[in-house]
Amino acid sequence: MKKVISIKVLLILALAVVSTSCKKSSSSKNSSRATGWEINSRDGGFQYNTDFKEQETAPGLVFVEGGTFTKGRVQDDVMHDWNNSPNQQHVQSFYMDESEVTNLMYVEYLDYMKKLYPPDDDLYKEIYKGILPDTLVWRNRLGFNEVMTDNYLRHPAYAEYPVVGVSWIQAVEYANWRTDRVNELNLQRNGYRDINVSEMDPENYFNTSRYQVDPSAYDTGDTDGRRNRNVKVDEDGNETGVYASMETGVIGPKYRLPTETEWEYAALGLSELRSYNLYRGRKKYPWDGQYTRSDKRKIKGDQLANFKQGKGDYGGIAGWSDDGADITNAVKSYEPNDYGLYDMAGNVAEWVADVYRPIIDDEFNDFNYYRGNVYTKNAINEDGTVKVVTSDDIVYDTLSNGKVIARNLPGEIAEIPIDENETYLRTNFDKSNAVNFRDGDKRSSRYFESFNDDETVDGSDSDTRKMYNSPKHSISRDSLGNIVREYDKRNNRTSLINDEVRVYKGGSWKDREYWLDPAQRRYFPQDMATDYIGFRCAMSRVGSKSKTKNKSKN
Repeated sequence: MKKVISIKVLLILALAVVSTSCKKSSSSKNSSRATGWEINSRDGGFQYNTDFKEQETAPGLVFVEGGTFTKGRVQDDVMHDWNNSPNQQHVQSFYMDESEVTNLMYVEYLDYMKKLYPPDDDLYKEIYKGILPDTLVWRNRLGFNEVMTDNYLRHPAYAEYPVVGVSWIQAVEYANWRTDRVNELNLQRNGYRDINVSEMDPENYFNTSRYQVDPSAYDTGDTDGRRNRNVKVDEDGNETGVYASMETGVIGPKYRLPTETEWEYAALGLSELRSYNLYRGRKKYPWDGQYTRSDKRKIKGDQLANFKQGKGDYGGIAGWSDDGADITNAVKSYEPNDYGLYDMAGNVAEWVADVYRPIIDDEFNDFNYYRGNVYTKNAINEDGTVKVVTSDDIVYDTLSNGKVIARNLPGEIAEIPIDENETYLRTNFDKSNAVNFRDGDKRSSRYFESFNDDETVDGSDSDTRKMYNSPKHSISRDSLGNIVREYDKRNNRTSLINDEVRVYKGGSWKDREYWLDPAQRRYFPQDMATDYIGFRCAMSRVGSKSKTKNKSKN
């Protein structure tokens, strides 16, 4: 009997110890290490997601763990561009689309925007027209390609094919739209109050940045329903948990175009060339080996990418050793690389975020390298609130090819360049537009003199004495609204490079094998499109570098 009693006492003591330790653990987790006050208290404590584990992988993306790699060519520079010399870079972890954005994905965007901004409304017609892909890119003066011109974008037979005819500007706008739609769904799935999506209101288009500043703008007033389970009422009748702030971890980072460095790093998939903390070599393609055909037993001899194999040979001989495509091919038709990314060589080349320059200035920066920063901030009204774009505030821009696009949309927060309030006495940046930092400005000109701020020598035109003096065509409108095009016919232009040309990477269905090397880099005007350039989106990783803890390599 005494033995039974003693066992019961021991069990009670053990439970008491466990309970106390749990309380201590819970208490320490939900109390501030800075002040001792309770976090997430219903009595008005500081609200913060203390249970956050890590960033969830957003729709369509795969995780790419960052690291150090050698960026640049491994092949002979047969084009003599001298624009991809090897240099060592470090990339932070990020996420990237497992395949190119497809026609189906882009048509979903068109459908949404057509409902939100009806093209039959004179106020919004240019918005929809400005995001339409250019289907005429398929035409060739000595080729019959009308079947692609008429069907490629919308026909279900091409649903899973990569979208083309999209300019760099349009790709950026697609990424912005995708960000808002994904975060809109995240809010509902995580139990926050439904936003008003039942009515397509052009003036109240959901925008992630605006929600973070003024979430009540999207308030439906409805506190009932399964999706609103986070909404609680305190003792005084005040609602809590209605909106998701940044501290909740529900609102994800933006979809965007990958930087050139990120794209090349992801394409290489370097895991097979590592030996502990050293590299054993440098890949020529996104796959292992020095050839474009597979050496695996089951598919030996099959092409590993979709590219032009020779003059007049876009796919191979029918029925034998064919790469399965004459133009583009459905995404995921070929084996993925080590990161699980498809078509990082061939199919279509892809836009990246960077402004093109012939050199990579790794002497100044070798961490997350990117050229193209333009820093802005929210515009503020006189009453201290953020300025929201209305239908009357839409800014339209006529591009170099005469196409009209909307530079902002109703419901967004108006952005303005940063000023001296942000730049004064800073050492890391000093103005809003950093595109020409250490390159392309007057200090890069061969005629620049440190003691003379004037670029003009002997009365000559300063535009022709700059490093990048590409043609400057003029687009304007007359009093009747007709487009007037004036071509720059001066014969002293020496370059096609300016601040509006962007890098594109990877070979395409139209390119020879040489361009399949992820190091190769080319440029194209950001407001124009082709039948061989598509894109995929990326997203920054927040938090830890790796999804798994480091383990001993020995």
